[in-house]
Amino acid sequence: MYLHHGSDFTLPFLCSLRFIAKPCALHVGIEDSVLYRVESNDTLEKVFISITKYPDEKRLEGLSKQLDWDVRKIQCWFRHRRNQDKPPTLTKFSESMWRLTFYLCVFCYGIRFLWLTPWFWDTRQCWQNYPYQPLSRELYYYYIMELAFYWSLMFSQFIDVKRKDFLIMFVHHLATIGLITFSYINNMVRVGTLVMCLHDSSDFLLEAAKLANYAKYQRLCDTLFVIFSAVFMVTRLGIYPLWILNTTLFESWEMIGPYPSWWLFNGLLLVLQVLHVIWSYLIARIAFKALIRGKVSKDDRSDVESSSEEEDETTHTNNLSGRSSSNGANCVNGHMTGSHWAEEHGTCKAVGNPLFGASPHLQSCD
Repeated sequence: MYLHHGSDFTLPFLCSLRFIAKPCALHVGIEDSVLYRVESNDTLEKVFISITKYPDEKRLEGLSKQLDWDVRKIQCWFRHRRNQDKPPTLTKFSESMWRLTFYLCVFCYGIRFLWLTPWFWDTRQCWQNYPYQPLSRELYYYYIMELAFYWSLMFSQFIDVKRKDFLIMFVHHLATIGLITFSYINNMVRVGTLVMCLHDSSDFLLEAAKLANYAKYQRLCDTLFVIFSAVFMVTRLGIYPLWILNTTLFESWEMIGPYPSWWLFNGLLLVLQVLHVIWSYLIARIAFKALIRGKVSKDDRSDVESSSEEEDETTHTNNLSGRSSSNGANCVNGHMTGSHWAEEHGTCKAVGNPLFGASPHLQSCD
């Protein structure tokens, strides 16, 4: 089991994997499969680790002469070697169940806490008597839970399967952690709780859609994704700018006036709004493809290496497959190639993980 691929390499994740997630996964038909390991070859392993995971035609021909292997056999070796590094479905199911549990619990906690606060109903209260505002125990716990979780996401990003949106996610995590820490230090915790709760409102829906996808409940996955998309669009493109940015940019200016840290705080919030627009575009693309194909496809973020073997056929090997098909090897027969592969490979597995602007991690369609 490749636990190090999980985004949250923590004790709760390990416990949920063994005692909760694994039995649930087995119950819905997800097998605890044994990972296939490729034939050991020092030369190919060195190329794979040090040079490229997707050798081009020229390199494949050179390796074929060096090892006296058929080109198609080398293609198959690299494909299986790439798949070997991917987390199995059971691990991804367990990770999503852990995330679902966290997001749902922290969202319920946030709503319960904010429901009794005056600034939830009147955002001008966020700046009343600022900065001399008391820090309650409930508010402190809310902040610590969120900050710890997003720090775990920040560190695990470097040991997880590298995704195409690595840079965007890195900026998102930096902005999120920066906003939580900065707002806490400057006692802007009232508006901070609003931002956190707003972004947590759609995360658990995304994880639920991913669980349905891993369990192959496609209709349920599609339904949950549509709901997630609607909530994401409304909260990120509607409520966030009209409710959050309005109070941080205009109400705070009116009540306490601008000061040096005010500019930094609002700058980070605006960076997150830009990320919201980008992710909303990616989600819209998935929804559009879902309408055309009748089911949710991969979103546009995805792992550099997809979870499905079908996506491992790279475009530059298509030429080789045609040329070397006379070898009789059937290693890639039935897999997507050509323009269809290019379309799928350009799409991705994740859209959403938001706190102050969370990214949608929709690995919903591996």
